[in-house]
Amino acid sequence: MTQSTWLWWSSGKDSAWTLATLSADPRYRVTGLVTTVNRRFDRIAIHGVRRTLLEAQAAALSLPLRIAPIPHPCPNGAYQAAVHAVVASAREAGVRSMAFGDLHLEDIRAYREGLLAGTGIKPVFPIWGTDTRTLGRVMIEAGVDARVTCVDSSRLPAEAAGRRYDLDFLVDLPDGVDACGENGEFHTFVCDGPLFSSPIAVRLGDRVTRDGFVFCDLTLATAG
Repeated sequence: MTQSTWLWWSSGKDSAWTLATLSADPRYRVTGLVTTVNRRFDRIAIHGVRRTLLEAQAAALSLPLRIAPIPHPCPNGAYQAAVHAVVASAREAGVRSMAFGDLHLEDIRAYREGLLAGTGIKPVFPIWGTDTRTLGRVMIEAGVDARVTCVDSSRLPAEAAGRRYDLDFLVDLPDGVDACGENGEFHTFVCDGPLFSSPIAVRLGDRVTRDGFVFCDLTLATAG
């Protein structure tokens, strides 16, 4: 039986590939995207992507967007409260599964499973365990077009923020940096890919350093 599923959506390449994977699996039907948005900056938590770009993605994918607002800074209790509110809405909407694009971090997976324990909503991890260097190439060759929005300045040079996530980017990664940024080395924003009705044109803005991370500010290219 096909399960109504909400996808925890970061705006990045792994989320986009998770959506493509779920769409090819008859067990699941994605009926919504869930994103945590920092109330103070009105941007996606961690990735630093503007809400306007997030909304453009949801429109291009023709999927409802569920915003989970969180404070800055965000203690664990506040994050859990935001998740529980989303889960309550999901249950009311008849959702039976919540999907995540995690790949290898056991502690993150266990944390998500704990948050959903006893809720009646099953956590699913469609791309879990995939070799990340292989996955990076597969996503790029399948048409996933993404920009690097944020880099850990202790792992990558500041100039990497704003780069296109392409085969050249993978080649240039220093030794020890995961090809998908699974350890938080970098984050991305997907401009186009499988299931997008049209690409999202973006303009690169300033680079800003905050708390050891370098962010490249992206805006819609059509914006004034």
